[in-house]
Amino acid sequence: MLTQFSRLVYFTVLSLWTVQMSDLCILSSASTSIYDALRSHGLPMGLFPRGVSNYSLDGSGRFEVYLDQACNAKFESELHYDRNVSGSLSYGQIGNLSGISAQELFLWFPVKGIRVDVPSSGLIYFDVGVVYKQFSLSLFETPPECMAAAHLHNYEDVRLIKNSNGKLRYRYDQEDNNAREVM
Repeated sequence: MLTQFSRLVYFTVLSLWTVQMSDLCILSSASTSIYDALRSHGLPMGLFPRGVSNYSLDGSGRFEVYLDQACNAKFESELHYDRNVSGSLSYGQIGNLSGISAQELFLWFPVKGIRVDVPSSGLIYFDVGVVYKQFSLSLFETPPECMAAAHLHNYEDVRLIKNSNGKLRYRYDQEDNNAREVM
């Protein structure tokens, strides 16, 4: 009786170990780079620039991408990547995104999410808070070159003012509390 019980325990433990090892193999072989992870989630590889030094992705889709330095890449508009970018990856979209900003006119806005239509319409959408900016999906087919970024000013430090002759101007309050007119 004890021998039969021992065999049952042995085979149960062996089965559980085999299942866990196969899960680990699937996770490690499914995504060897962040670019592969994007592609396997229905997203284009070019959402992140060349130069990703490391990344992590857990089972819930939460990821962190590490770049060697903060940088800017040019598509139809300019994108800024912080050294660390994080978000939540699911099929066809990235949510809770932090570390990417998009330039519109003279202002930088944080990109909060990115999504594509399933099935594909050929468009990709960037959530910049009040609106979704749409781009051609083909712009993001390959990881772009990324130029080292100078200090990115916080868009909250930019104020819209009206001067004495009634014209609207942007005013940027610099760290030393001196205001500089941008337009």
